[in-house]
Amino acid sequence: MSPRRRMRTMVFAALFVFSIFAAQLLRLQGFDASSVSADAQSSRTATVPIPAMRGRILDSTGTVLASSIERRTITVDQTAVTEYKKTVDGIYTKVGVTGAAADLAPLLNLPAEQLEPMLTGSARYRILQKNVTPLNWRKVAALGIPGIYSEPTSERNYPTSTAAASLVGFLQANGTAGAGVEVLMDKALSGKAGKTTYEQALDGRIIPTGHQQTIPAVPGRDIRLTINSDLQWFAQNALAQKVTQTRALSGTVVVQHARTGELLAVASYPTFDPNAPGQSSENWTNRAFNEVYEPGSTAKVMTAAAALEEGVVTPSTVVEVPNRIWRADSREFKDSHDHPTEYLTFAGVLAQSSNIGTVLAGEKIKASKIHDYFYRFGLGQSSGMRFPGEGPGLLKKAEDWDGSQRYTVLYGQGLSVNALQATGVFQTIANNGVRVPPRIIDSVGDGRGGFTKAPAATPVRVISPEVAKQVRDMMEGVVGKEGTAPEAKIDGYRVAGKTGTADRYDASVGGYSGKTASFIGFAPADKPELVVSVTLQRPIKGYFGGVVAGPVFRDVMTYALQQLEIPPTNTKAPTVTVKADKPAAGDTSVLRDTKSDDVRRR
Repeated sequence: MSPRRRMRTMVFAALFVFSIFAAQLLRLQGFDASSVSADAQSSRTATVPIPAMRGRILDSTGTVLASSIERRTITVDQTAVTEYKKTVDGIYTKVGVTGAAADLAPLLNLPAEQLEPMLTGSARYRILQKNVTPLNWRKVAALGIPGIYSEPTSERNYPTSTAAASLVGFLQANGTAGAGVEVLMDKALSGKAGKTTYEQALDGRIIPTGHQQTIPAVPGRDIRLTINSDLQWFAQNALAQKVTQTRALSGTVVVQHARTGELLAVASYPTFDPNAPGQSSENWTNRAFNEVYEPGSTAKVMTAAAALEEGVVTPSTVVEVPNRIWRADSREFKDSHDHPTEYLTFAGVLAQSSNIGTVLAGEKIKASKIHDYFYRFGLGQSSGMRFPGEGPGLLKKAEDWDGSQRYTVLYGQGLSVNALQATGVFQTIANNGVRVPPRIIDSVGDGRGGFTKAPAATPVRVISPEVAKQVRDMMEGVVGKEGTAPEAKIDGYRVAGKTGTADRYDASVGGYSGKTASFIGFAPADKPELVVSVTLQRPIKGYFGGVVAGPVFRDVMTYALQQLEIPPTNTKAPTVTVKADKPAAGDTSVLRDTKSDDVRRR
């Protein structure tokens, strides 16, 4: 090929290559300029989340039960630390990773030899330390070490510690709600996270003149409870002492306002420290909500109320109480102790907690009717609070009761409740026969410094005011000298209540083992303000409800009356006649056993 021709070919080739470059340049600068620019910006843009500060949980007086404290998580870009420089002996010197480890060690409370491997490598992101205080982070930042950054975070703090742990709940290590109100109100407490977007250089530093945008986080809302923290603390400690003293498996104390249904204290023991909940979840749930048990004799007040409401007895009706009766295919029924045939008033049946007397009255009411009364008292259904782990208990339909269960439910065996349901029965009687479902959330923060009241539950009329008063008067006999719980009496106040000592079903052994001991009552009896229930599971050193639960009721109720400044009514308690004279043989007004002989002959 001639030189001229070769030169022409080379020129054409060069022009062809340049035309490709020109076309690509036209595409980048013209047609695809915006997308290319966006890709370039995206490659140097970083986004840092801004966590929302979780709302506080407060008691009814504003005392803080849970709050979040500002903290920082310190991170490292290992590739940048090697460029660390500082003045040493007046000379600006590159000290790198070794110098950075030495300077950070006292601030992070870690040995330099442990820190140095954490700062060495090619990782662009690694966590050095969590839950660092803002003050300490400012000291770290002042060192000016390249590649050392922080992320805003928070640490949950529970000032009351174990006193309200299973009620308030806790946050798990990953920041998710673990139990209690923290779970129940998680959506309102959580808020909404924000974010900061900025342009960064190759070494990770923020470009001061680059694009920056911040969407602020929306903090969570505060939650105000109905709980009184002082009363909660007292109830928790009184319960812990009694559980320990009696060597019981567990226990609960519930304090409820008689008219509003507000829960003022819900103690559960054993408990845990929400600031360090550990790995065991056994005590994380509040037993007053999730532990179901057969209530025993505290359920007799429902049978008594139903019998009075249906007109089958009056408080003064004489009941002939033999040592044994037989029902349902010769099933033997007895009281807690052997005795000769006794003559009690129906008020005396309740005062002395007679199983036989209760069955004689209750069997005069259809089983379906008894079921309806118990259901209206709140059994066999959840409270509506949606508290984590809450159980509805067990109340079978009347047609599903077996032969003996038709009678045992009358004195609280063959059905199950939780402590909230058991307390609600007495709240109903204290509140003139109207059940007000319990509530624990008083109000929710509106984000502007105020609070919005939580909606109130719908009350349910269960028995008439007249019958409720009759039952209250009868229950005052329980704490009298002839009753089963004189230990629950409070000087200066009229007290009404009922003991319970039930066989305890233990699923781990597949049968009954030990007892459930309880006392539930209210005061002042003639103008009820507060209802207190005390329940101990499987106590060993004593197990009768009046003996082991009665004193705890007295102490907690006394403290509550004083704390809330509820004065005594200074009225005279009614005279409750317990024993009756032996009536004439043909007296048809007497409630007698007329079925045992027929049952035993079958």
